[in-house]
Amino acid sequence: MNGIATATGSASCRFAHYFVVCGVDTETGLEPDDLAGEGFEQSPIRRSFKSKVLVHYPESTDRNPFNKHAVNMLCMPRGLGFRTQADGLEPQFHSFTIASDDGTRSYGFVHTFYEEVTNAQVITAMQTLHQMHHVEHHSSAASSPSSSSSSSSSASSPSTCSMDSLVSSLDESDAESLPGTPACLGCAGSFDPARDTLYVSKALCLLTPLPFLQAARQFLRQLHQAVASHTAPPLPLESYIHNILYEVPLPPPGRSLRFHGVQGPIVCQRPGPGELPLGDYPLGEAFSLLGVDNMVRLLTCVLLEMQVLLYSHDYQRLMTVAEGISTLLFPFQWQHIYLPILPPPLHHLLDAPVPFFMGIQRRDGTQRSSLNLPHEANLCFVDIDNQHVDIPEDVPSFPDQTELIQELSEVLLRSGLRAQGGTTTELDAIPPRLSSLVLEDLMEDRRNGNLGGEELAALERLQALARRCGTEKVADGVRTLGRVSAEEEEEDVRCAKLNVQLREVFVGRFTAIFGRYEEFVIHNAPDLDSWLSNREGTCSFDKGSFLSAQPEPHRHFLSQFLETAMFSSFVDGKVLSRWADREPLQQLFDNRLERERMYHTDEEDTRSCRYTKCTMIYESGGGGGKTQAIERRLLKADHTAIHPHLLDMRIGQGRHQQGYFPKLQADVLAQAHGTNKWSGRVTASRRSDPKKPATIEASGPENEQRLKHTFWRKNFRQSKLLDPSTSAVTQTHREFVDGLLSECRLKTKRMLMERMGKESVELGHGEASITGLQENTLIHSLCDLLERTWGHGLQLKQGKSAFWSHLLHYQAAQKTESLMESPVSAGLEHKRLDEGTLVLKGSLMQDMRFVQTMSEGLSDVGQARAWIHLALEKKQLSQHLKELLSNQVLLRQLYKPHAFLLCEEEREQFLFHLLSLNTVDYLCFTRVFTSISIPYRVVIIPMKKLSIAMTTVNPWVCVSGELGDSGVRQITKNTQEIFFQCKNLGRLSTLQLGQENSGLLAKCLVDCVMVYNEITGHTYRFPCGRWLGKGVGDGSLERVLIGQLVTPGGEEDGARWSGTPPELGSPLQSGPGRTVLGTLGSLGGRSRMTSVEVQEDMRESANNLVKHFHKQEQERGNLTVLLCGEGGLVLSLEQFLLHGFKSNRLFQRNVFVWDFVEKAVVSMETADQMGDLRGSTEPVSLSCDSLCHYVSAINASPRNIGKEGKFQLLVCLGVRDRLLSQWLLLLAECALTPRTYEEGALIRDRAAVHSLSRILHTLHEFTITLETALVKGVDL
Repeated sequence: MNGIATATGSASCRFAHYFVVCGVDTETGLEPDDLAGEGFEQSPIRRSFKSKVLVHYPESTDRNPFNKHAVNMLCMPRGLGFRTQADGLEPQFHSFTIASDDGTRSYGFVHTFYEEVTNAQVITAMQTLHQMHHVEHHSSAASSPSSSSSSSSSASSPSTCSMDSLVSSLDESDAESLPGTPACLGCAGSFDPARDTLYVSKALCLLTPLPFLQAARQFLRQLHQAVASHTAPPLPLESYIHNILYEVPLPPPGRSLRFHGVQGPIVCQRPGPGELPLGDYPLGEAFSLLGVDNMVRLLTCVLLEMQVLLYSHDYQRLMTVAEGISTLLFPFQWQHIYLPILPPPLHHLLDAPVPFFMGIQRRDGTQRSSLNLPHEANLCFVDIDNQHVDIPEDVPSFPDQTELIQELSEVLLRSGLRAQGGTTTELDAIPPRLSSLVLEDLMEDRRNGNLGGEELAALERLQALARRCGTEKVADGVRTLGRVSAEEEEEDVRCAKLNVQLREVFVGRFTAIFGRYEEFVIHNAPDLDSWLSNREGTCSFDKGSFLSAQPEPHRHFLSQFLETAMFSSFVDGKVLSRWADREPLQQLFDNRLERERMYHTDEEDTRSCRYTKCTMIYESGGGGGKTQAIERRLLKADHTAIHPHLLDMRIGQGRHQQGYFPKLQADVLAQAHGTNKWSGRVTASRRSDPKKPATIEASGPENEQRLKHTFWRKNFRQSKLLDPSTSAVTQTHREFVDGLLSECRLKTKRMLMERMGKESVELGHGEASITGLQENTLIHSLCDLLERTWGHGLQLKQGKSAFWSHLLHYQAAQKTESLMESPVSAGLEHKRLDEGTLVLKGSLMQDMRFVQTMSEGLSDVGQARAWIHLALEKKQLSQHLKELLSNQVLLRQLYKPHAFLLCEEEREQFLFHLLSLNTVDYLCFTRVFTSISIPYRVVIIPMKKLSIAMTTVNPWVCVSGELGDSGVRQITKNTQEIFFQCKNLGRLSTLQLGQENSGLLAKCLVDCVMVYNEITGHTYRFPCGRWLGKGVGDGSLERVLIGQLVTPGGEEDGARWSGTPPELGSPLQSGPGRTVLGTLGSLGGRSRMTSVEVQEDMRESANNLVKHFHKQEQERGNLTVLLCGEGGLVLSLEQFLLHGFKSNRLFQRNVFVWDFVEKAVVSMETADQMGDLRGSTEPVSLSCDSLCHYVSAINASPRNIGKEGKFQLLVCLGVRDRLLSQWLLLLAECALTPRTYEEGALIRDRAAVHSLSRILHTLHEFTITLETALVKGVDL
């Protein structure tokens, strides 16, 4: 026990840091609390007045300086409260938490009671305020509304004066002469000192380093009960306060401690090294208040770092839910603003444009709509009293949410609690055990002071009924308010055990999800300083690989969670552990993972969606053993602290006066007098453990490095948040502005780096570092950033979305301005979307009108996100926002002076960072809003010099994309373009171009076809370079073209996907008979390719197909491009078959590969009829039959796709049906091949043919699905 005795000398090892008393300061008198938000129409006895910290002991400590203003606000958030004997005077209890600048938290526990006012000046001031209120009320009832408002302002002006001025402001003679005064003094909320006794609230507070909720509540309750008792306590109150401040140490880890309050012993305990951190707030109560479903939804929002606002009339309910959620986050920690109780002077923090977890008190009769919240697009609003959780749109579900809810419900039911939450009124319908729990909950409300007069009377009747029915667990009022009863002790044990069981369920889920997280942590920094200096540009976690290893249903949630600050801090802690000790929470979690791997040595597939329940709850060595350990510690203490004892006090001090908390003797409480004298009396109970682990404080260079990292990652100082002064508020919002700008810079940088990495993969360079899901997550976080930025300092808002509200106000302002313009210009400005008259580069207003006409049924939040997606895809986000912010008059109307949007320099930098996103391409709008109708414009561009006029043909087109096709669209004769609307086709891939063969001159040489998306501004180019018509080229009347997306300013250089390859035929001969295509020179360069280049292209095209199928399904590109586009399999195989072709034997004309294939098939059929194939093996025979069958079917197709199109179709069908490698061997062995190809041709090289066959054979393991445009009309 010497270790404990030594620990008492250090403030950091004590059970409590401070004892505080808050109340009315009789020297300064009554000061109305202007920040409470109360109107002067309210009775003075119902108003809030400023409270003061009357005393606090000790004066200060080294590591935890006393924050006087913050403690006062949190002890009495609504200020002083006055009551009379007609009101309920039940004491109330609540707790709070204060975070220091280094992130550590202290906990405050407050017992508030009502003490009779004996100061004559305070009584006179309250009487004066009542008389003034009566005068104002009487005059407003008898005058007009205008005079009423003026009298209200004049009457309320003295409220800011001192108490002395209030007393002298109204003479007693005037008060007596007021008509109706006696009648008013008898009504509700009135005060007459002649017959009423005035009471004022006073708060006793204990500040502790750990959340010892139950022990602190019992100590304060016993302290107040000693004051309320008619008999004096055994010792002066100073003895008990001195004892808990200086002589009661923290329990050692894994041990319990008994110390003594005024009326009995109190036990507290700390978890052991292998147990979860201390969590004394009753999780069962939190789940009962909200229900399991709502608690899981709330936890999901907290994990995704949304803005969370709790709402309840009871401060302790706010803390119970907030602390319950915080304990369930293990091993992660909330990294942003955390104020479960937000006093009225700090309500400006609701304007904070960062994630926060805060709670505000519900006032009588108020609703959410009256709060005027600036941020609602990403706000999770939790109405605890009504058991309602309103979450933002599109929040992903927690992994295996249904199974998790079921498991939690089973744990609660096993403990006798209902999983749905709520209150119970029908006791007859409840089993005896549950009815006992209901009564205990009501008794808890009584102890917290949450029951009024009617409720107390109902409670007494319920207690009497329970006694008659034989219910055992009902404590009478004396035992409840006095020392801890056996029933309460048993209830504390049950709550502690339930806490462990519920927490273990969530730990089991996090263990299952992040069991292999260490494998994805990236260690690439040589030392700590290097890592800190390059932190912004360093990726410490391989998110893409981690997501690919997770089950598909979990990825939506996990992709967003991996972007949070709490996960980033968790990973940073793992990286930091290379140079310093691991953080306790992370070390505990890692130890859990190691133990799990020892117990489960069999390697299971992490992608399995099978849900596994937490078995540690019921195992003796797991969570079940931990609940037993807690029960043993609570029922039988390991250590006993020094008993309270007499102090060296002056004569006359410590005198007991019933109902009044005494004025404490400061000299004996200011420091630890006599502590060493009594330190040897610390004794152990009969059960002691010599193997007790010693607590070691972190020190040395490792702690300095961790402290360095801790301060580096904090964006703002927590102590500043609790300062309501004007200068501190200004500084806080200045830090918010800087934080928003920094977040925008980092977010755009991340989006650029990740997107540019993906584009390099699409162009064939490197490997992907981002998935489509991650890209959607980054864009979603950008929308959230814009919402929070536009919500900062907002004072006038329509709907939930601050961003969309600004757009609506801007739209209204533009309409007002347009009415002042000429009718002609106004008509041109407001073109209708369905008339097809949109300009390619749509303005901000045109984009907004299109979003408003979308048939998606979007909310204002959804419309804001749709507008951002559209502007980002059009590369006009920064330009549109600059236009939006150009209306300075509107900005000043909508925003407060401290708003980010009114900071000109930061606003310009913000837009500059967004402008950098124009360097990459996004299809975020096209891929997200898939069911909308999009207007398209198709333009056919002929060869200007070589083509016969387009007036001779009747062309038609069919555009296809990722999401479908447009159907056949006939182009009017004598025109070259068509405009149509159809369902969103997604990213365009192919275009079918055909014509009706009407007349001898119905032919044209098409250069390309351009398709314009009139909403997103995207332009797709479909290269052709071929004839369309009979008797020219390959005689095709229909062609399938492969598209490429081009960027504004350069159609060729801006290509992002390969298009249709140039035409290939036999090598052309020089002379007058040379065709037009020979003049174009598209074959000359191709025909000169060496055999090595041809084989390399063939291997590369096949390798691209293999890599395509090894990507995640949602990350795969366009398969048609890999098959038929530039550098695709069709072109590569065509090059292979053209190598060494003897074209001079075929009458000086263009010959295509299809000609050779047809002749080879005829040769095979002839050989089969003559019996030459009878000696062949069965596979050769089957291959021959299949090739002949496919060629015949293609020739019999009603589509006139030409020889190139037929060969392309044959290759695609051969790959799909796993026959291409066999057909290649068959063509190489055909008797026609030696007569058609030269000696050095690749097809006559047996090694080259077999090598290519093996390459094609690797594609057999993949299931290839062809686009409808490729196989239409062929039934195979």
